[in-house]
Amino acid sequence: MRSRVIVLILILCFTCQILLTGCNPTEFKTSAAQSQWVTSTLRDPKTFNYALNQEYPHVFLFTSEGLTTLNGETGEIEPALAESWQISEDKKHITFTLRENLRWSDGEPLTADDVIFTYQDIIFNPQIPTDWKDGLKIGDKAEFPQIKKMSDRQVDFTFSTPFAPFLSTTTGASTNSVGILPKHALAKSIISKDTKGNPLFTSTWGTDTDPAKIIVNGAYKIESFTPGQRVVFRRNPYYWRKDSQGNQLPYVERIVWQIIESTDTTTLQFRSRGLDSIEITPEDFSLLKQEEERGGFTVYNGGSRFSKTFISFNLNKGKRKNGNPVVDPVKSRWFNNLAFRQAVAHAIDRERMLNNVFRGVGTVQNSPIEPQNPFYLSPEQGLKVYEYNPDKAKKLLLNAGFKYNSRNQLLDADGNRVRFSLITNTENKTRVAMGAQIRQDLSKIGIQVDYNPINFNILVDKLNSSLDWECYLLGFISGSLEPHDSANVWLPDGGLHAFNFKPQPGQEPLIGREVADWEAEIGRLYIRGAQELDENKRKKIYQQTQRLTQEYLPFIYLVNPLSLAAIRDRIQGVKYTALGSQAGTLWNKYELKVTE
Repeated sequence: MRSRVIVLILILCFTCQILLTGCNPTEFKTSAAQSQWVTSTLRDPKTFNYALNQEYPHVFLFTSEGLTTLNGETGEIEPALAESWQISEDKKHITFTLRENLRWSDGEPLTADDVIFTYQDIIFNPQIPTDWKDGLKIGDKAEFPQIKKMSDRQVDFTFSTPFAPFLSTTTGASTNSVGILPKHALAKSIISKDTKGNPLFTSTWGTDTDPAKIIVNGAYKIESFTPGQRVVFRRNPYYWRKDSQGNQLPYVERIVWQIIESTDTTTLQFRSRGLDSIEITPEDFSLLKQEEERGGFTVYNGGSRFSKTFISFNLNKGKRKNGNPVVDPVKSRWFNNLAFRQAVAHAIDRERMLNNVFRGVGTVQNSPIEPQNPFYLSPEQGLKVYEYNPDKAKKLLLNAGFKYNSRNQLLDADGNRVRFSLITNTENKTRVAMGAQIRQDLSKIGIQVDYNPINFNILVDKLNSSLDWECYLLGFISGSLEPHDSANVWLPDGGLHAFNFKPQPGQEPLIGREVADWEAEIGRLYIRGAQELDENKRKKIYQQTQRLTQEYLPFIYLVNPLSLAAIRDRIQGVKYTALGSQAGTLWNKYELKVTE
């Protein structure tokens, strides 16, 4: 009888574990010779094609490299696939020399032909909608650099005018920049077309592709993907890095990226030793800090995160081919009213958000450029700040023609109740709490917010495809000190210019889309900033962009958290920083070791 009870208990425990996580990561334990690191992410990847990626974190942080990379500790750009580069005196030529004997994960040689293919056939191809384009457009004419093969190991880039941020665009997945793609595996997909005349490349290497067919150049290759459960990465035997003794890197044989769609469950899994590393949410910081020694892990503080969290209204005035407007015209008039956006900014109590939602672990944010960045414009230097002031918010609205009824509900001049929907991604507990407070804060000035957290992938589709949204709460990870890395957000035609999105190649065009004067000026300043080589002059240009963004509020910035992670002590060699790191995608992953 006793044995049956024990068996029943074991079955119940095992069932609970399955219900909690979908699968226990310990079933992937390998031998000592096959070390393993188990970490997590909140959602399924959307693509295995790096050129089409618009999310972070993503699988390419493990699988892809560019000509250069970013050192997360120093912030310096360092050699990666290219062992060196030379810049001409007039700053109009950069020649890269690739390392000897580079290979793809299938053993095929990686040469200058792959570099030419990535830039000429993919990025510069007008039929391929990659965000990499935006970072490489030069001057008012949005010209691309000329690229020329000098030898199997040398490639030359020629610019019509000096282009300050170019090196930063080559740093690969470390900053969401250009990663080199394999010509031998993808060239045919560029030439072949689908029924609409689009290159098959735009549908190549989706997440339904056999991982064995995904050819990469990074430290790891994709071994398997089980939707809703995990991505498993296997050490790339042809990766170029070696340690000082000549040993092949990376050291860790396999990485299991558990897909856990809840930060609460992620923390629970970590505490029960099912995960080796996690990003720490503000809600869990105190708890995990107390458990460090007993739990056999270390809490790392990388300083202020290189990110921005915000709400944004859909300012798009365009119409679809059938004549339907992208945004309800009544609501569009509210959203495009500057006083309305400024009133909303004054109505959000960001200090309360910092203290309650973030437990004081962070700072109030006022700019698209983080305070630790040398290009940052501080309030003392003239950056506009929207302090919490509901009375001022109401005054702005009344002066703009809005009015209140007897129940203190806000109406527009035509008597329409001011009411809009707010979306965010449901997987992020902190953002869900932020949205709940925003709904409450705006109710105090008579605005009704219909709050609807949704799946992240659905949210991204609304922002970049259907355009079916009114207001969203989200964040961008910059991971870089170079302002131009955000060009795809600020150029009016940029692939992440979500607040007034221009459909990308292959998408239905819009009729009557308008670009505001301030919006166009920000774009022009980003073009000027990229052409200016004098660092002090560049700072002044990007400071002006910050003045404009805070005056006209295409984004209303909220709170920037600290970059915090809990990592098992069995993971050795950790160099955790806010720049280029998350607990699940540490920038120096290739030199980590696991002790059992």
